[in-house]
Amino acid sequence: MSQNSIVAGASAGPISTGAARGLWSSRWVFFLAATGSAVGLGNIWKFPYITGENGGGAFVLVYLACILAIGIPLLMAEVMIGRRGRANPEGAFAAVARQVGASRHWRWLGTLAVLTGFLILSFYAVVAGWALAYAPAAAVGSFAGLDGESSGALFGAMLGDPWKLAGYGTLVLLLTLGIVALGVREGLERALRFMMPGLFVLLLILVGYATTTGHFLEAVHFLFDADFSKLSTQGVLVALGHAFFTLSLASGAMMVYGSYLPAGTSIVKTSLMVALADTAVALLAGLAIFPLVFANGLEPGAGPGLIFVTLPIAFGQMPFGQVVGGLFFIMLALAALTSAISLSEPTIAWLVEKFGIGRLKAVLLSGLALWLLSLGTVLSFNAWAEVTLFGKTFFDGLDYLTTNLMMPLGGLGTVLFTGWALSRTTVQEALGIGHAQLFTLWWQLLRWVTPVGILIVFLHTLGLFA
Repeated sequence: MSQNSIVAGASAGPISTGAARGLWSSRWVFFLAATGSAVGLGNIWKFPYITGENGGGAFVLVYLACILAIGIPLLMAEVMIGRRGRANPEGAFAAVARQVGASRHWRWLGTLAVLTGFLILSFYAVVAGWALAYAPAAAVGSFAGLDGESSGALFGAMLGDPWKLAGYGTLVLLLTLGIVALGVREGLERALRFMMPGLFVLLLILVGYATTTGHFLEAVHFLFDADFSKLSTQGVLVALGHAFFTLSLASGAMMVYGSYLPAGTSIVKTSLMVALADTAVALLAGLAIFPLVFANGLEPGAGPGLIFVTLPIAFGQMPFGQVVGGLFFIMLALAALTSAISLSEPTIAWLVEKFGIGRLKAVLLSGLALWLLSLGTVLSFNAWAEVTLFGKTFFDGLDYLTTNLMMPLGGLGTVLFTGWALSRTTVQEALGIGHAQLFTLWWQLLRWVTPVGILIVFLHTLGLFA
């Protein structure tokens, strides 16, 4: 995020005031930023289709339980480390470890987080570009008369065009890095003050339209009626995994956002608010999408193609489909952009603080590297589609590496550092939890339940736990 002046390198220890680095102007702004980081394609794209695949209401209940047991404890730990260390993730781990006399090698967890966020953004920008491409297509009526075959062909044609994919992916990177280059207050804060309320307004408009389809109550029952006979062990594991990934954890984003959090702001309250808002967006997205799916006789468990293949069919058939479809994909692009901004910031902060370079130079260096790496994802869908390593394309390999290996390992390391390398007193003071019983509950979740949950996610993604 923003720095107009050079700050101390990560090895020089924690920054005591944060003044040189920039701070959020208020708790409300941090809430918008952190919610923007958490709310992304996972909420509006992935959550609806995995809910559809796993039976609806029972899956939602299990997912909410997993958010409480895994997501929130880890979110609080990351924000705490960031604020106490007042540096990029690597510098924050190093600073906090030094303060408590722990091994300096814990800093490598921060390095892993920075690298994870960087690699994710390189392919996330390309996928976010799909939403940018579909917004004008919806608005000009390109979805009119589509059926399953023609909608699939339309999506396939976009993926098969490397110039189009690269163009929209580049646009996402330019928008993201242009905002980040301006700093915390002038860039991120100003943009997020507009983008996050705009996203919520668009989502509420779409939910309002969904109430007119005649199938809104069907969607409500689908999302909230708990029929556990439809929930398999696989569904529980999917809920567990999504609860871990949905809050933008283990990618350095929440930690670096926490490093800009003003002293005296309640980490507990803001973390709970972020988790609540993130979950609310996911559920509202379901209430916006499923009435359209049911109204047009489509399949709610359509998988990853729900947004880019199934919904365009609905937009092409419904009244005001051009307007609704355009608004939907604009909202999706906004959600993707807020997450992209948060994924870029750990790398920028790391370059500035570790190497003492200016923020603009850091943005240009990281932007060039991201763009070059993103071309590998672009070509994975066309020219390099047959080029694989261990059976995976470039895109699939990056996705697998970050999602299945780096994020779970980073999250597990963060939990172990907070719950076992730091003392109970240190953590309680850093979080500012005065209520002994409340802290004890969180402490026990963090030390025992959260690491077990992350380990299960890790083993499941590797195919070692089913």
